[in-house]
Order: sequence, then C-alpha cells, then structure tokens
Amino acid sequence: MLLKIRLAVMMFLEFFIWGAWSVTINTWAGNTLHFNGVQTGLLAGTTAIGAVVSPFLAGWIADNLMAAQYMLALLHLAGGILLYLASMQMNFGPLYGLVLAYAVLYMPTLGLVNAIAFRQMRDPKTEFAPIRVLGTIGWICAGLIVSYILHGERTSLPLKMSAIASIVLAGYSLTLPHTSPQATEPFRLGNLFPVEVRRMFRDRSFLIFALASFLICVPLAFYYAFANRFLDQIGVANSAGKMTLGQASETLCMLLIPFFFRRLGVKWMLVAGMAAWALRYACFAFGNPGPGVWMLLLGIVLHGICYDFFFVTGQIYTDRKAPAAYRSAAQGMITLITYGIGMLLGSWLSGKVVDAYATTLADGTQAHNWRAIWLFAGGLSAVILVLFIVAFRERETENATS
Repeated sequence: MLLKIRLAVMMFLEFFIWGAWSVTINTWAGNTLHFNGVQTGLLAGTTAIGAVVSPFLAGWIADNLMAAQYMLALLHLAGGILLYLASMQMNFGPLYGLVLAYAVLYMPTLGLVNAIAFRQMRDPKTEFAPIRVLGTIGWICAGLIVSYILHGERTSLPLKMSAIASIVLAGYSLTLPHTSPQATEPFRLGNLFPVEVRRMFRDRSFLIFALASFLICVPLAFYYAFANRFLDQIGVANSAGKMTLGQASETLCMLLIPFFFRRLGVKWMLVAGMAAWALRYACFAFGNPGPGVWMLLLGIVLHGICYDFFFVTGQIYTDRKAPAAYRSAAQGMITLITYGIGMLLGSWLSGKVVDAYATTLADGTQAHNWRAIWLFAGGLSAVILVLFIVAFRERETENATS
C-alpha cells in the first residue's frame, strides 16, 4: 500500500503540472496577448512536437542507459526552469520557443511515469487505474486553484505554478522505486525504434488501434487547444474551474475501468471513448451560457469517457502487447502516435479552422462561429468512429477474461 501511495503522488504531481498551464495558456495568449488562431494552435501543438521529437530517445535511455526515476528528475528540473522563463514572455516568438523546449522535455515523462508504475505491478489491468486516478485529481486541483484562488485564466500565473510544481516533482522523483534499464542494446539510430516494438505492428489489431489513435487525435486537438478560450469568450465564468468537472468524471471512470475492461473488452471501450468525443462536440456546438448551459456542462463531463475509455485503455492494451524489456519504448511510441503526430496535425488544423470562422470586431478583438468549428470537429470524430468499428478485430474473449 505504501508503494501504491508513492506512485499515486507521482501521478498527482505529473498531471497537476500539465493541468495548471495547458488548459489556460491559449486563453492568455488569445484573449490577453491577442495572438491569432494559428499562433494559439501552434502553442497548443508544442506538446505534440515534444511527443514527436523526444519519447523514443527518452524511452531508449530509460530502457538501456539510465534508471527511469533519474530520467524523470532530470527532465522535470530543466522543464521547470524553462516554464518559469516562458511565463515572463509577451511576444509570440520567445514564448513559443520556450514552451516548445519545455514540451520536448515534458512529453517523455508521460511514458516514464507509466513505465515506473507498470514495473511495480503484477496485474496492470486492476492495479493501474486506482494509481493513475491521482493524476486526474492533480489536474482537478490545478484547475480549481487557477480559477478560484489565482483567478488566473487570462494571466501567466498558471505557468509559474506549473514551474514550481515541476521542480518539486524533480526532487520527489529521486525517492521513487529504482526502475533500472532492462535492455542492453548499444545506441544506434535504429534503436530509437526497437525492432521488437516495430514488430507490434504485424499484429493487425494493434495496427488498427495505432491508426485509430492517430486519427482520433486530430479532432481531439480542437478541445485541448480551444475549449477554455471558447468558454471564456462566450461568457462562462470561471471556465477553468468548470472544466475540472471533466476530470471529476475522469476520476469516476478511471475507477470503473477494471469493471468495464472485463465486460466490454478493448474494442468496445475504445468505441465508447470515440463516440463520446463526437457527442461532446455536438453539445458544444448547440450549447450556450444561458438556458443551454447544461449542454456545455455535459460536454465537459463527458471527458471521463472521452479520455479514460480511449487513452487509458490504450495504455493498458499497449503494455500487454509490448515485450517486457521494451515497455518504455512502446509507451513512448503510443505517445508519439497520439500526443505527437496526431495532436500536431490536429493543432495546426484546429488553428486554421478557428481562423477561418473568425471575425475581427471594431475594438480589435475577435469573435468566432463556434458552432461551425465544433460541428467540423464532431463530424470528423464520427467518421473515424465508424471506420474503427468496421476495421478493428480483437479476440474479445481474451480481453474480457485476461
């Protein structure tokens, strides 16, 4: 139990950091610094570039060279310094450069915390969710502090808070269980993409899963890049705090994952996750801060199914499919496919779509046709959902009983 508590604190800090700055940075950049849609989309896409550039390198180091907890400490120490410097910028170029450098350091830590946690478990399907749920609680705490204590949605204070938390996690990482390298391959460019990991794509079900993970992240980027700015712009008060309702539902869904995993299997949990994204965007398209506020809140609350049933299920599925000695690299590969290439494409596309439906008002501020924006993202999610249902085949008896 003490070990589980230590791992849960790691998850709390990991996602407190991300939840504090990522939700509101585009609201600060767009509504206070007056960056356009493409610029704010690029800021949101820094995590995607970080996921593309770094996870395989960090995965190789953690699998072959450096203990995962030391790698985690090093990345968060350097990242905290960069994030604090970013909080003091007012122009797009310097801000983008620092946030991008930070993202390159932060994104590998998502795979590292999973690898550290999974290494300590006998049955990840039942043990991982109660530990990972503390990450969701960390995200909730960050959002509540930003909205109701700092009142900082339109300021750089969330970045400063994340920077401090990152340095705290760097120190805490040194107390985590020793997670030594398990592979012994010399560094070569090909080892950034280990053949054992590449062979996973020979499994048709895993290949379809990876492709769907990539595709669904394109419409997902609309939410991560613009949901808080959308709510703030249409007049929803304390929008960052209200968005933590999504993480509250995520907490509940996380605890239910073992139950649904046994009864639904991989395919239908993934289907439920993708369907929830299409429904969420429909709620955003037709909701409003008056009588239709329930639709906005429902769209937020759906985050539990949106995230847990797709991403957490995918992490467990990947861990089960990966060779034991290459699980860090396998988690890094999924991070690359989802938060990397998929979110990078989605961040760029979302910025283009938002700018296409923008109107400049007389006072220099912008208004947007948010209904058209969310219907575009929702339609894209629905198409990907249908394709996945048709194409994915997995041995459901294995999923339901293993």
